Amino acid sequence: MPLPSEMRFVDLPTFGGPEVMTIGRKPLPALKPGEILVRVEAAGVNRPDVAQRQGTYPPPKDASPILGLEVAGEVVDVAPGVTEFAIGNKVCGLANGGGYAEYCVLPAGQALRFPNGYDAVRAAAVPETFFTVWANLFQMAGLTEGESVLIHGGSSGIGTTAIQLARAFGATVYATAGSQEKCEACEKLGAKRAINYKQEDFAEVIKAETEHGVDIILDMIGAAYLDKNLASLARDGCLSIIAFLGGAVAEKANLTPIMVKRLTVTGSTMRPRTAEEKRAIRDDLLSQVWPLLDGGKVAPVIHKVFAFDDVVEAHRLLETSDHIGKIMLKLA
Repeated sequence: MPLPSEMRFVDLPTFGGPEVMTIGRKPLPALKPGEILVRVEAAGVNRPDVAQRQGTYPPPKDASPILGLEVAGEVVDVAPGVTEFAIGNKVCGLANGGGYAEYCVLPAGQALRFPNGYDAVRAAAVPETFFTVWANLFQMAGLTEGESVLIHGGSSGIGTTAIQLARAFGATVYATAGSQEKCEACEKLGAKRAINYKQEDFAEVIKAETEHGVDIILDMIGAAYLDKNLASLARDGCLSIIAFLGGAVAEKANLTPIMVKRLTVTGSTMRPRTAEEKRAIRDDLLSQVWPLLDGGKVAPVIHKVFAFDDVVEAHRLLETSDHIGKIMLKLA
């Protein structure tokens, strides 16, 4: 079947609140070497999409300006030289942009087959959080069997993924969340202890629960948690920062624990990473994590699925933080 000349996509004519997004039409994206074209059946809604919509997270110069960083669907075209995938394959993947559209370009090195038994919605719920958690918690922070980890935002898409992967690889997991319901969800996923940060001081709980602190903290809060994070780490521990929901500037932080306890503080964002770096993460996921997904030992947690035309409502829900797990868009 020939491809259409145009596609529907989420247009962002100006920065602002969710209401600035509209549905528009434009030509299909053109393929460059090393890329595949996917007819999008489902797409994930993530915090970086909100930041881009607000004007604080611009796409790289060579990336699509259309919102959306993870998709799943059917391959409908491949660039010359691409041998990993063929027309008709079902794939999910981490896009550099362009996911909120009926057709999206994926670098072949950032695409993966559907896990066994998955439909498009479940497959599209995997890439962004699993790429992020694997790169930061395992590749950079080096989480291994027998270690302990504190995961902030445990009920978020990132958090629910991190809890499951950390437990699957033999770590003891602690998590923070903002309600009893969310804490219960974290513990059901494998957290030994979930801490309601609105009612408890997580640093005090970690002190009481552990003899020396945790080995690794995966943090998306930033400045507001810096002092307590450093206090909660064991000797030779690692603080891995992936977002700044609580601010990026810590004016009066006590950095002494970094020296006294020989701590490592690291952080990264996924989008600016090179194609080679993202391929390396993809390859690790295929070899280390896909067997867990295939076997049902870990799985994305999906809170709600919206129709493509309801993208404004999807963003409004994400900004309330009232969800547990992922928010998705269904296109087909």
